[in-house]
Amino acid sequence: MLLKDRVAIVTGGAGVNGLGYKTACMMAEQGAKVVIMDLAQANPEKAAAAIGPDHLGVVGDVTDMASCKAAIDKVLARYGRIDILVNNAGITQPRGFLDITDADYDAVLDVSLRGTLHMSQAVLPTMKNQKSGSIISISSVSAQKGGGILGGPHY
Repeated sequence: MLLKDRVAIVTGGAGVNGLGYKTACMMAEQGAKVVIMDLAQANPEKAAAAIGPDHLGVVGDVTDMASCKAAIDKVLARYGRIDILVNNAGITQPRGFLDITDADYDAVLDVSLRGTLHMSQAVLPTMKNQKSGSIISISSVSAQKGGGILGGPHY
């Protein structure tokens, strides 16, 4: 039980076949209280409930700082602390290199980079007050394969 009594947030973790959800499950198995944060259409509440009753699903958009702060407020209201942030949220798009538009490029960077910045900024005050905490930023193997099978090279 390496994470007993720890509170861990996993962004973009509601997809049950995704890396974030599997990370959340592993953390729960190690004793963490897991918060899955994702967009409303991904149904983070359902994903968290599937892990168990001690876990929380919150709707949040990592590209919007106010949304990130609102999600953090919900986590603190329930658990009173945040020990781990896993910046997992990311998107990819099935585009060939010559077909990538500025809007496509901005969307991928907004989630992957700005989202990581926003969530890290949102949890840092709590972690500083606690004098402890870990921030983990991950990507899938798709980043090494130029967007993977279904994605574009701008990932």
